[in-house]
Amino acid sequence: MQTVCDRDEYALQMGVEPDNIFQPDQAWWERLFGAIDARDTKRFLRFLTPDAQFRFGNAPTISGHEAIDAAVSGFFAAIAACQHQLLRTWIGSTTVACEGAVTYTRHDGSTVTVPFANAFELRGDSIAAYRIYIDNSPLFSAPV
Repeated sequence: MQTVCDRDEYALQMGVEPDNIFQPDQAWWERLFGAIDARDTKRFLRFLTPDAQFRFGNAPTISGHEAIDAAVSGFFAAIAACQHQLLRTWIGSTTVACEGAVTYTRHDGSTVTVPFANAFELRGDSIAAYRIYIDNSPLFSAPV
């Protein structure tokens, strides 16, 4: 997380007052994960800059709405549902992070819950880089 000094320097570079730097609140986190849990790719993309970079687990980083739309839509088609539980958030001036657990529902109705952590780089009030740290291999393993 950036220090107050870093935050002030960022504000100067962006031409804004330090107190006007976007910092996500609880409602922002709920809207973000609400879009994901609804499996609404179009609503999810509205959180991202047009040139955003996106990495899910150990998959390669992809860039731009078109590529992210295809990847996220493909993942959403592979599951019946998902439900995120946010446990912690960290907020810096241009970076935010969160930790939680996600419960996936497979198409056969079985479920699996795995921990995750996400790191975001912000540009204004949009996400310019979205990195998901997760091992979702249990999702694609045979249900027990």
